[in-house]
Parts: sequence; structure tokens; C-alpha cells
Amino acid sequence: MPEPLLRMTDIKKKFPGVQALSNASLELFAGEILGLMGENGAGKSTLMNILGGVYHPDEGKIQIDGNEVAVHSVLDAQNLGIAFIHQELAMVQHLTVAENIFLGREKLDSFHMVSQNEMNKQAKPILETVGLEIDPKEKVSRLSTGQQQLLEIAKAFSLNARIIVMDEPTSSLSEKEVEILFKTIRQLKEKEIGIIYISHKMQEIFDLTDRVTVMRDGSYIGTRITNETNPDELVELMVGRELEKYYIRTFNTPGDVILDVQNIHTDSGVHDCSFQLHQREILGFYGLVGAGRSELMNAVMGLDSITRGNISVFGKEVKKINPGNMLKNRLALVPESRKTQGLILENSIRFNTTIAILDKFINKLRVNLKKEKELSKEAIEKFSIRCSSSLQKCINLSGGNQQKVVLAKWLLTNPGILIMDEPTRGIDVGAKAEIYAIMNKLVADGNAIIMVSSELNEIINMCDRLFIMRDGTIVAELSSEQFDQDVILRYALGGI
Repeated sequence: MPEPLLRMTDIKKKFPGVQALSNASLELFAGEILGLMGENGAGKSTLMNILGGVYHPDEGKIQIDGNEVAVHSVLDAQNLGIAFIHQELAMVQHLTVAENIFLGREKLDSFHMVSQNEMNKQAKPILETVGLEIDPKEKVSRLSTGQQQLLEIAKAFSLNARIIVMDEPTSSLSEKEVEILFKTIRQLKEKEIGIIYISHKMQEIFDLTDRVTVMRDGSYIGTRITNETNPDELVELMVGRELEKYYIRTFNTPGDVILDVQNIHTDSGVHDCSFQLHQREILGFYGLVGAGRSELMNAVMGLDSITRGNISVFGKEVKKINPGNMLKNRLALVPESRKTQGLILENSIRFNTTIAILDKFINKLRVNLKKEKELSKEAIEKFSIRCSSSLQKCINLSGGNQQKVVLAKWLLTNPGILIMDEPTRGIDVGAKAEIYAIMNKLVADGNAIIMVSSELNEIINMCDRLFIMRDGTIVAELSSEQFDQDVILRYALGGI
């Protein structure tokens, strides 16, 4: 058996009050795509940050080509041929494509001045390695997310990277951009580059990887050959138990229409959209990136101005559609991005869970701290938010627990209608199952949910009905009996 390109053995790392890693190990071979999976908080990011020189391990060793190496800084990692493609892209938006590729190692002319011409010239063949047909002089801010993702890979390739770590690289990509990315990753594999691919998406893991390493609670749990395992086994390795039922849904008899949206038009690209939502129903919305799903939900919530159309809630037309009014009418929106739209990350769980109901514990400008504490404690217990205390900052929570804080915040407003935009994006299987269980209970108790999702399995298993959008318009409505992945995709792509 060949020597691994990378071997990390018995890595340990402790932060104040937290043993983040204990005996974490990993092996990666040249020309291999290795999936790295685990629940949020399992230690994947910490282990990769040690590989990238962000953290230094307390114990353990790192070997490349069988030789032990010390990675004390990001520059050390770069010099060892290690590159990272992060979920949140690290491109400098106001610089050009070429300037980003050569950032920190700019090409100089004979007068030791930065040579834009030379960088533009050298950038072209680098871009060709990943099939990017863009002008090196183009500002990065003008590129799509998918193009920026490929640009990150091109930059890594230009650094002669032999090991590339990709962290949830498809989280913001369209279907077409995902196809291009996967094609590029397979080309890198053919060039004997080793790739560590971090993802919560089972389909991607089985489509792309050769082997899968699973972590849990900061430790190495096991590695499986991808085509010799199955999703159930990987889930059991990740959570330490068998999830009896992943998609938790009891289908109820729908009640009365409680939300009636008619002929909505907006300046944000929504055209003549109409739908109804019934009590005790989960209504799904599906579409490709740019289809207008989030824009429609923002319009319903009063975040985007409606230029034409009307909305009735619980049988009464809402005359002034704005967020405050919609909250009073018992609507709430869990937004697409928990980090930028749903939370104030540097503030505590207590602050974030209670900010939407300040009127319940503020009297004459005085805050009833006891009541605020009680409400946040109840939310933490009810939603099983894993934290040290209600005063813990949200930035230090896992993605799944951050999402539960956002959910708790809006459920404390006692909505009858909850709009959830990509409610499980970027969270692990255990946290997903918990959120599905919360959704199931909400509708069983007589509430209704609109779920916007890009995950077809989630849509098919959780929804009673589905609306499909394309180019800002609703193009199809399907009942659960009509759900079929191929049919849904054809509607979304315009093939029907």
C-alpha cells in the first residue's frame, strides 16, 4: 500500500474549558477525494485549522509523504502545499481576478513595481486549469459565487497545492455551478492532488468521494470506503446511535386557509405569484438559485415592497404589509442566512432569543432581567440548545445550535405561520432530525409552515404540497402524491 500523502495522528487540542480534539486522526492519499463528516462540533474545523496552521496541536503529529512536519502558521501550510477553499469565500472583492490570484506574491517589473500586465498574462493559463473563461482584469465582485469558488481552486493550483481542503463548497452554488465544480475536483484528482471534502450532504459524499472519515466529539470514529457503505451506517457513526426516523413527519388533515397570497408583484423580481397555506400544513417552495423563492417570502413578510397584489391572514386582508404588521398578524420568518440575517453573533443566546419579544419584559424603559433569563432558559431547554449558559455568545455555537437559537427567537413570538428559508442548510444530520421534529410538532399543534429548501429529499419527505418557482414565477403546484425528483427538477429547469 502506498505511503499516505498526509497523515495526522492522535491530534489533541484543548481550549479553555473545552477538549476540542482527543486522538483525532486522518489519512489522505495522493489522487484521492476523502470525505470528512461529523456533526457540528465534532472537531472537523478544529482539525483542519491545525492542518492549516491556524491552531497548534497540544499533542500528536502531522506527516506529509511520511516526513513529520511542523505547521506553525498559515504561511507554513501554504509552503507545504496545503490550500483551503472555505465556505465563506476569502476573495478580496474590490481587487481584480489576477490581483487575487497573486495576492501576497505580486509580480514585479524591472523597476520592482507591481506589474499588472505580467499578472494578467500569467493568470490566463491558471484560469484555464479550472475552465474559467473570464477576464483576469475583471473585478471579483462582478463574478458569480460559483466563479469565485473556481477562482479559489485556481489560486490553490497556482500555489502548487498538493492537498486541498474544501469546506461545504456547494452551499451557495446553483445546480450548474455544482456540476462544474465536481468536474474540476475530479480533474484535480487525476493530477494526483489529494482533496479533503467536508460536507453534510450525503448525496455529494456518495457522488464524489473515494473514502469517508467520520469524527464525533473530537475523536476519530472510523473510515469507510464510500462504495462499500451506506447513509445509515455513516449517520450511526456520526451520532453514536441509530436515528430511528430521520424525517419526522406525521401527516395531518389540513384545516382552513390561514394565508392567502394573490397576484404578488415586486421590484425584486417576483411576478404574479399566488398561493394558499392551510392550517396544519407544511408547504414547500423549490427552485434553483435565482428562482425568486426568498424574494417571494421577503415580500410576504413585508421585507420587500409589493407593487401589486394582496395578502390575507386568518381571513383578513392586511392593508399595510410591513414586518411589524405581519408579526402582529402572527407571521414569522426564519431567514436564509442565520449568521448575517438571523443572529447578532457577538451577542449572547439570551439576547438573541428574547430580542423579538422585548415588550414582554421591558416596563417604562426598565428591563426585567429575571423574566428575560427565565424565557431564554426555557428556550434553551425546549429546543435542546447545547451551550455552557444562556450568556454564551452565539458565534461560539455550532451551526445547528445557532439555527435552533434563530428558531427559538421567532417561536417565542407565538406565530401561527412560520416561514423557514433553508432551515437545515449547513447543519449536521442530528441537528436536522431535531429541527424536523420541531416542525412536525408545530403543525400537529395547529400551526402552519412554509419551507423553502434546495434539498429535494427534505422537500419530498416533509411537505404536504409543493410550489416550484422559476424566473420569479410559480410554474407548478404538486401534491405529495405527485412528488418525483425528476419531475420537480424538470419544472425548475424549464424542461416542462
